Amino acid sequence: MEMTMTSADAKAVSEPFVISRMLDAPRDLVWKVFTDPEHMKQWWGPKGFTVVASNMDLRPGGTYHYGLKAPDGTPMWGKFVYREITPPERMVFLNSFSDEAGGITRHPMAPNWPLQMLSTFTFEDLGGGKTRFTVNWRAYNATEEEMAIFNSSHASMQQGWGGTMEQLEAYLAKANV
Repeated sequence: MEMTMTSADAKAVSEPFVISRMLDAPRDLVWKVFTDPEHMKQWWGPKGFTVVASNMDLRPGGTYHYGLKAPDGTPMWGKFVYREITPPERMVFLNSFSDEAGGITRHPMAPNWPLQMLSTFTFEDLGGGKTRFTVNWRAYNATEEEMAIFNSSHASMQQGWGGTMEQLEAYLAKANV
């Protein structure tokens, strides 16, 4: 499903990065673990990272502000600003690195990474207790250099998002979720 963009958005985004995974869980459960900050705290982020803060105001204009701790102890913060929420089918938001106070910051390891990403998450009910989760990610309001970095990073994003999805799958497999 294509994301909703204004004409201004269409001028300001890169080529899309898309990754999808079929999850062995019903759509309502998958939606729940994306929309409850306590659930997000259990699985969100790159492999090896621990969520140390998880605060969510799930509404258009609301935010999800989270803190991660890298395996070496380095803190990393991120933030979503929700634009569209259509339970249990899709959410659209601007995603960025942030500081502990929620201000937008540069990627701590990639200074030319775009400041914001236009993200669309879709949750497709496949029947039989299965859900297809799809990430559609674009550099938003980015310079030509930032878009080039984003477009050349799709292989590493496959790896990073793949690890996050593996953590999601493991969490969904737990009996008491």
